[in-house]
Formats: sequence, C-alpha cells, structure tokens
Amino acid sequence: MFKGDIATTGGRLAAWSDSLFVDHSVFRLVWSNWAEVAPGRLYRCNHPTAWRLAAAQRKLGIKTVINLRGKRFCGSDALSREASAQLGLKHIDMAFESRGAPHRDRILRFYDICQNLAEPALMHCKSGADRTGLAAGLFLIFNGGTSKDALNQLSWRFGHWSRARTGILDAFFLRYAEQAEGRISFLDWVTTEYDEVALKKDFVAGGLSAFVVDRLLRRE
Repeated sequence: MFKGDIATTGGRLAAWSDSLFVDHSVFRLVWSNWAEVAPGRLYRCNHPTAWRLAAAQRKLGIKTVINLRGKRFCGSDALSREASAQLGLKHIDMAFESRGAPHRDRILRFYDICQNLAEPALMHCKSGADRTGLAAGLFLIFNGGTSKDALNQLSWRFGHWSRARTGILDAFFLRYAEQAEGRISFLDWVTTEYDEVALKKDFVAGGLSAFVVDRLLRRE
C-alpha cells in the first residue's frame, strides 16, 4: 500500500503499484491524450509519467505543469510531483470538478494563474478528458476565444461524454453563450451573473452515459 514516501525503494515500488493499478496509469503508459491548446503556449494530456514530462520539456520547452486534480494522496501524484521538481518545472495545483457546476472562485483563481503563467505550460487531470477540457476552454476564452472554441475542447476526441454527468461542463459554456456572449465579457458574467446552483439544478445527465462513465470506466 502506498504510504506517501518515495524516498525508499519499497516506497517507490508502492507508488508505482498504486499508480499503475489503483490510479489506472497502466493505460496511460501507451495513451497520453495529448493535444495542443494554444500553439507554443499551452498543451494538455492525461496524468503524465516522469518520462513524458521530460520529453515535453525537451521537445517543447515546457516550463509549468498545472495539476487539475489538486494535491492527492496517490502514487501518480507523488511521482509526477517529484519529476517536476527534478526537471525544474513549476508545479501548480489547480483543482477543478468534473461532475459539478464549475465554482466561481476556482474559475477566477484559474484566470489569475493564467495571467502569470510561465509558458509553455502543460496541464492535466487523470484522463485528460473533462477537467482538462474545462480548463482548456477557459484558457481559450480568457484569450479572446468563443464558447464554440471552448466546447471543442470537450469532445469525444478526448474521451469526454457530454451526455454523462460530465456534460455539466458543456452546459456551463452553453449557458454563457445563451446568457451573455456578445453582451458582456466572460469574466463579468462569471463574477456578476453566473449561477452555479441554477446550472446544477437544470442539468440532467443521461442514465446510460452516466453509468458507463462512472461505473464502467470509473472516471474520476
């Protein structure tokens, strides 16, 4: 069982075992879910291994890693956090949800992070599908993009299911498009008009899609 210590051989083995079989990184050894969000500025993927971080730094000059899972007690977190430190990468914890209405304070905190970001940056969640799609969409809107641009970051191509509970992230951008796009800025809408409670109340997920994502795929 992983106990948080990777300084010893036993602890490192436990971290790898936890990462591979509990956090499912065995699948991420061959599947990175990699994509460019903004050329030369921001990239996205699932939770990266140490060698993937090293390759990203070598090939793209990555300077920052944004962890959209937040700090976690798991082998994947410990190993990627260690790799970032060894490579001299800035590591930022910025937790988002994948099945709840995006929180206003977290959106605004992410905006502040993006304004002072050492680029190029790489961001990830567990699978690189939902929270990473939300953050990628937010980044594009922060930089002059549209709700359509944001929604393109939440797609089947990344393994995102819009009809599952994770579809509330699509609903968030659609609500902005319906209520405010072209009338007031995105940040003004988030700050003064966005209603998290109403969005959560109004959104209804498809039963089968929710079962597949939550029970079969066991997505975070």
